[in-house]
Amino acid sequence: MGKRLRIVRIKANYTQEQFAEILGMSTAYYGKIERGEHGLSLKKLVHVYEKLNIDINYLLTGAKSSSFTVDAIIKECPVDKRYDLEQLLKYALNLAKKKEK
Repeated sequence: MGKRLRIVRIKANYTQEQFAEILGMSTAYYGKIERGEHGLSLKKLVHVYEKLNIDINYLLTGAKSSSFTVDAIIKECPVDKRYDLEQLLKYALNLAKKKEK
């Protein structure tokens, strides 16, 4: 899990210090997690998901989810643009429903 957490952190351009702060732990402890010396509790795993939207299944198993959720897409969108995105999604849904008829 630590190796995958490190990969996610680096791809997101965070330092260990920044990740540790977001997760509410010391940098030293976080470093031990990345090195596989310590693990994350279930509570911390949920915290990782809530704060950073990281797929828990990927962290635990290494399997990447092939599907995505609308919630995940909306979370990626800047807050000031979310209303517009929601309207686009509603429009797309209406188009899909019309094609079914």
